[in-house]
Amino acid sequence: MSTTRDSSRTLRSRRAVRTDAALGDDAAAPARLRPSALLARAGRSTFPLAAPTWPGSVPRPAPEPELGVHYDTAWSRKYPVRLARAMVLDNVTRPLARVVAQPQLRGDEYLADLDGPVIFAANHASHVDTPLLLACLPLKFRHRTVVAAAADYFFDRRWKADAFSFLLGAIPIERTKVNRRSADLAAELLADDWNLVIFPEGGRSPDGWAQQFRGGAAYLAARTGRPVVPVHLDGTRHILPKGGGMPKRTRTTVTFGTPLWPAEGEDARRFAERIESAVATLANESTTDWWTARKQAATGGTPSLQGPDVAPWRRAWALAPAPDRTPAIDAEGNDWPRTKR
Repeated sequence: MSTTRDSSRTLRSRRAVRTDAALGDDAAAPARLRPSALLARAGRSTFPLAAPTWPGSVPRPAPEPELGVHYDTAWSRKYPVRLARAMVLDNVTRPLARVVAQPQLRGDEYLADLDGPVIFAANHASHVDTPLLLACLPLKFRHRTVVAAAADYFFDRRWKADAFSFLLGAIPIERTKVNRRSADLAAELLADDWNLVIFPEGGRSPDGWAQQFRGGAAYLAARTGRPVVPVHLDGTRHILPKGGGMPKRTRTTVTFGTPLWPAEGEDARRFAERIESAVATLANESTTDWWTARKQAATGGTPSLQGPDVAPWRRAWALAPAPDRTPAIDAEGNDWPRTKR
């Protein structure tokens, strides 16, 4: 009798253990369906549920650069961005230009009957040059214009690239070497009826005198068949020179010249020289008068934009505004009038 009780107790004990184990399995099942468990399992998933792994024996390519000449500016030419930029240009930039630069316009009659797109080629002495020129453009050009900006300066950081693309419609241009990407972008925009502002010097003047013009504007004109409008900006260096601090209020003059087209068979280098000569004539007009500047241009007597080939202190002296002094004379007999370049 006792033996029978012991056997039944043993059987009940084993059944209870089995029942507890079964209950334990059922209780653990919901834990595998908890969000944390599912996320952990998803993190250990393999392709195609997760990104494929890169084979260790295959070299991984370098990531595609996103700044410099590779910065994509297409977003800055979308209609909402263009509208916002136009509001800033008309309601902020232009009033500031009137107050700080007090620009006097000359030669804007050359633009009245000119159909775009065109290439505006100007001398470059200050960061003020770009907003001032954009503010002085006629309405038909003002809101359909992009600016060729140095990729290594204006597009070296994300915030700068975004800011200048929005405020100025800037596009990155390689200035230290020929870059097909830059040239193709500028040519495509000209073909799409966008005007282009370019500074052929490649950078701001270090001492107030212009640097030799490069062939970018001339090349684009020859490639696209669009005219080049020479522009001379006078006085901007005194507002904000290269390396300067706070801007100073100074009168400026913005002079537009006669549109130029490349002659048949004329290469980019010679056309660039002709563009530089046209800007030099406009600079001479700012210091003399229209008739005198044209007479000197006809006889080849226009002073060079690059200034006299003398010591730095004499170059600075020649730029000093001192009308009561005798003009500086170089070895070739050219006089260098003082002007607020």
